[in-house]
Amino acid sequence: SFDPHAAGVLGQRPAVSQRRTRRRHWVDWGIRLLLFLAALSSVLITVGIVAILVYESFTFFRYVSLLEFLTDTLWTPLFSVPRYGILPLVAGTLVTRGVALAVALPLGSIVAIYLSEYAPFALREVVKPLLELLSAVPTVVYGYFALLFVGPILQRILPDLPTFSMLTAGLVMGIMIIPYVSSLSEDA
Repeated sequence: SFDPHAAGVLGQRPAVSQRRTRRRHWVDWGIRLLLFLAALSSVLITVGIVAILVYESFTFFRYVSLLEFLTDTLWTPLFSVPRYGILPLVAGTLVTRGVALAVALPLGSIVAIYLSEYAPFALREVVKPLLELLSAVPTVVYGYFALLFVGPILQRILPDLPTFSMLTAGLVMGIMIIPYVSSLSEDA
């Protein structure tokens, strides 16, 4: 009788299949190498950014004490006697964030509740993509909108309001984050 093991028939592949397997192995190896290089480059770029920031910070803190930086109440780097207090910047950030959240949380939640519970299907299918389109607008456009549109309107309402105000920035930032708030609220 015929013994396939003795004849060497089992376990052998035709030459075409072996070439295909070898080619697949090299393609797989090349793809793995490209993915590794992509991951490595993102890690190296991040490490490079952190290293540059640390180096420049050391250079800055040779001239400015850390205590002065953290406790001074003036940020005037371009004056003849510069002062580098971070507190005004932190306070401005907190106030602007507070105004933005005061605008975005209620409006985003109301929009999410309306779209998910009350809006007709046809209206939801139109409004939802338009709302999500707001998140694709670059922040520079929002800044331009704040400077040339919202600021002058607020100055007509509040004549003593300066051109560059935290109220203007907060309102526009609130409008900017409404899509995120509504999307998260709807998912919740």
